Amino acid sequence: MSRIGKKIIVLPAGVEMSVADGRVAVKGPKGKLEVVLPPHVHLAVDAAAKTASVTVDHEDDVKERALWGLGRQLVSNAVMGVQQPFVKSLEFVGVGFRVSVQGQTVTMEVGFSHPVKFDLPAGITAAVDKNVLTVTGLDKQLLGETAARIRRIKPPEPYKGKGIKYTDETIRRKAGKTAAKA
Repeated sequence: MSRIGKKIIVLPAGVEMSVADGRVAVKGPKGKLEVVLPPHVHLAVDAAAKTASVTVDHEDDVKERALWGLGRQLVSNAVMGVQQPFVKSLEFVGVGFRVSVQGQTVTMEVGFSHPVKFDLPAGITAAVDKNVLTVTGLDKQLLGETAARIRRIKPPEPYKGKGIKYTDETIRRKAGKTAAKA
């Protein structure tokens, strides 16, 4: 039995959920999301108790147990997202590293000969405070992928620590060649 999959999802006040043909529609005060359930995973919504539970066809099958936990977590993330948006912060570290946002386009100056422009996907917003880019969205998976794609433009290097890093990330620093000679 899946430890994560068997947990009950509690629907907070103001959040509505409906299920049709393997698709779960979650509507809340911040917006609405749609989640596609993996195969063999089913969701039962108890409107009176404001809860939802996830089940699978065969609890003994290893692959279905893995999909059971995945399906439950995807629905839970959607419920949390429509209530309170998810946030990721990226810090730009380096001399001359700058970031700015105009509409849905993030413009970054990260040591290349030209500024790098990154178009944000629909449902994701960004704000800048000094050299910290804050990315916000309802969909946790899309938000994480967007933040990772931005970080991939100039990942932090271990010698000087320059690059784009998450604000809660620590970079393991290495000693340079001069430290090895001494």
